[in-house]
Amino acid sequence: MNKLFHLTKQGVDELQNELKELTGQRAEIADRIKTAREFGDLGENMEYTAARQDQERNESRITEIEHILANVQIITAPQGDSAVVLGSTVKLKSDAGKAKEFQVVGTVEADPLNGKISDESPIGKALMGKREGDKVEIKTPAETTTYTIIDIS
Repeated sequence: MNKLFHLTKQGVDELQNELKELTGQRAEIADRIKTAREFGDLGENMEYTAARQDQERNESRITEIEHILANVQIITAPQGDSAVVLGSTVKLKSDAGKAKEFQVVGTVEADPLNGKISDESPIGKALMGKREGDKVEIKTPAETTTYTIIDIS
């Protein structure tokens, strides 16, 4: 049984665009390999080696994306004021007045620098199942801060 990958519709669209771009690069990489082959001795041909490495990386990523898209479960936006679930956007406020906002997504789509946290991350685990008004303790390497959930959408 294959693992399901939880993605938002936006995450699926981004992967499909990346896949299209990567498959479009196949011909360009093949041309680079062909041209580099013509330089002669492949054992000392850095252009050939670099082009082959690019081809391997490209094909590996294509295979990975195809696997994810074949086993994707799209996260639907939660309805009403419910508990935090996959797809929820959660607004938090600390006692000191510091505000944070996170969207809880699957591991493939996680991008903490842009506020998308995995449901399997420490912060994601702390938020899952909580409701508006609940207190959540978030531990980071620098500090541990208690936040109150002020909005779930």
